[in-house]
Amino acid sequence: MNRTLSRALLAVGAAGSALLLATGVASAHVSVAAPGAEQGGYTVLTFRVPTESDTAGTTALTVQLPGLKSARTEPMPGWTSTVQKDASALATSVTWTADPGVSVGPGQFQQFVLSAGPLPERGEVEFPAVQTYSDGKIVNWDQKPGADGSEPDKPAPTVTLAAGSGAGHAHAAVDTEETVAVDETTHNADTTARWLGGAGLVLGALGAAMGIGATIRNRRS
Repeated sequence: MNRTLSRALLAVGAAGSALLLATGVASAHVSVAAPGAEQGGYTVLTFRVPTESDTAGTTALTVQLPGLKSARTEPMPGWTSTVQKDASALATSVTWTADPGVSVGPGQFQQFVLSAGPLPERGEVEFPAVQTYSDGKIVNWDQKPGADGSEPDKPAPTVTLAAGSGAGHAHAAVDTEETVAVDETTHNADTTARWLGGAGLVLGALGAAMGIGATIRNRRS
């Protein structure tokens, strides 16, 4: 019985070690998360970047974008972000660069946040990335899964998109309607103010005329 228990514990320990090892390998990859992202919609992309080097820190990250109308970075102390656009004003890439003396050190990771959209109308979107280290080393995260579905050594960060529900378009429509409503309200308010102002001038003129008339009558009497 003791031998059986020992063997069972050994098997569980081996399985657990394998699971932890696999998790550690996966977590060392540059990855992207976008919960609830939909085709054709807007989302917040969070790029998680671990530093794999034992002697150097991460000092820059460049991510390729699939030609997006909107791409806005979140301010990060110690980092400068730049969004590159093509001739059609579509965002094609974004680069985060650390200020002098700043880096994501060995054993650390950093999250780079990007608000972007509308996303492409397809099930998956890849965001190939380039990670730069303080010692000059460059790592390209742009590999695709193998033909058998196996994960490559340097996979491109990928987001799975749900079918579009129209929420993103509805949000844009609401924004447009609110803008129109504000414009109409402003226009109506201006019109009312002008009408009241004109009426005030007319009444003021009538009051002045009546005052002059009363003064003349008093003098004659």
